[in-house]
Amino acid sequence: MKLRILSVGHKMPAWVQSGIDDYLKRLQPMMSTEIVEIAPAKRSKNPSPAEIDKYKHSEGKAILAAKQPKEKLWVLEVTGKIISTEQLAERLENLMPEGVDIALVIGGADGVSSEVLAAADFKWSLSMLTLPHPLVRVVLAEQLYRAMSIINNHPYHRGG
Repeated sequence: MKLRILSVGHKMPAWVQSGIDDYLKRLQPMMSTEIVEIAPAKRSKNPSPAEIDKYKHSEGKAILAAKQPKEKLWVLEVTGKIISTEQLAERLENLMPEGVDIALVIGGADGVSSEVLAAADFKWSLSMLTLPHPLVRVVLAEQLYRAMSIINNHPYHRGG
């Protein structure tokens, strides 16, 4: 199983990059994982609703173009299903024997387009809290590592 995080955004602050790098390094022996940066649409200072839709559409086209044909598309979405770490581990473990790869989307500042949501195989909400995009990357990387630790009976989940 390979997992690619398709993330809309600019270069992250050093603390974010350090956290992501740490968890991705830990994940590598258990699951090939990488982050693919998607350039955000250029925004005006006070965009209209129509402009916001245009930004989401532009970013959505880039997300769908980055997705590889054999990948399942998982989209982080505030209205998506909230699952526990154990449920995430179960979902991942169930896909492993099938050799399924996953493209996991972190949308832009305005969310993801309706086209991306329509293409999603799974819509997942990390939390009912509003989280800043940089922090979402770190939380996501940590939860993927924790889920893989459960699958591999690694002590991290029990003590972390």
